[in-house]
Amino acid sequence: MLQLWFFSKNQDSYDRSHEKLLCRSEKVIYRLFKQLSHKPLDRSPDVPRRAVTVQPPRSNIKFEGIVGHSTPLLEVLDQVKLVATTNVTVLILGESGTGKEKIAYNVHLLSSRKSKPFITINCAAMPADLIESELFGHEKGAFTGANERRIGKLEAANGGTVFLDEIGELPLESQVKLLRFLQEKHFERIGSSKTINVDIRIIAATNRNLEKEVGEGRFRLDLFYRLNVYPVTLPPLRERGEDILILAKHFIEKTATALGRKIIPEFSARVLRQLSEYQWPGNIRELEHLMERTLIKTQGQIIDSVELPTATSGKSFSSTEADASKTLQQVETEHILSVLKRCNGRVNGTGGAAEILGMPPSTLNSKMKKLGIKRTSSYGN
Repeated sequence: MLQLWFFSKNQDSYDRSHEKLLCRSEKVIYRLFKQLSHKPLDRSPDVPRRAVTVQPPRSNIKFEGIVGHSTPLLEVLDQVKLVATTNVTVLILGESGTGKEKIAYNVHLLSSRKSKPFITINCAAMPADLIESELFGHEKGAFTGANERRIGKLEAANGGTVFLDEIGELPLESQVKLLRFLQEKHFERIGSSKTINVDIRIIAATNRNLEKEVGEGRFRLDLFYRLNVYPVTLPPLRERGEDILILAKHFIEKTATALGRKIIPEFSARVLRQLSEYQWPGNIRELEHLMERTLIKTQGQIIDSVELPTATSGKSFSSTEADASKTLQQVETEHILSVLKRCNGRVNGTGGAAEILGMPPSTLNSKMKKLGIKRTSSYGN
């Protein structure tokens, strides 16, 4: 069966008139390709008139792990291609669950450093008293518990790329030490006076508004300038409408393969409508987890229902809806508390607070500790 695909980076490039034109030209196109191939094409008289179809690509083959063809995504990928071949620092911005680490990894893969290490450092998951040791390493006996020499992650990444995930969560004291390294390009292990030079590229990411964090004294202005050389902002999934169903199908197929399923179920029209209309506050991560749960619960060949959270919507995450008199920390604390209340204090697992908020449990636990939220089974008012 002959298929022609037409792609465009511009939104709404094609309309019904283009489809009608293709249908009218179907026989001519069929004869042309038959002559070019010198092979008879299997054409059944029962094939409907609209056999020549316009379909989106299933994935962008130049970017590992990235699926979609929407205009906002393609604009981001254009930026990635441009900056990847340079050595400048990249700051990736966007909501939780939008795929910041995948974008960072693709910057690495498209760079001249692709054969060298790509090391991720989760700034929110590291205890404040161990951050320096994690970054720079330490000598044996440098402090209590340092029973052997340890190579830091910056040294281990020499020649490659270091991805500083959730950089907005880095404590101020650690920000000073990171800034010094970015300025001087060398460091000493804890307990050593030997200078270590490394050649690494820095990519940082955050879901916070760093300019606001600077204004409120939680992030250093000089470090912000060091990181904000080439900012790339990822669109939330609700702004990538064309990609939602493509991603949903991709995650169903991925999960089916992992589970050893031979039959991949299709979505019903009702489910397609539900997925398209939902606001996806947890973005791609939320969609992936939902598809995993859905496939596990589906035994037939049709997915006719999905269990979307009813109390969560994109509006809940909009800063324009927040009380202007409250600080960002107060708003964040209240939101986490409200989600914990709905989950009866459960952080991990399916339906837990971490999944609803679209972040790893370790990150949520770190945030709770930072905001003074204690783990308990009751979060009433």
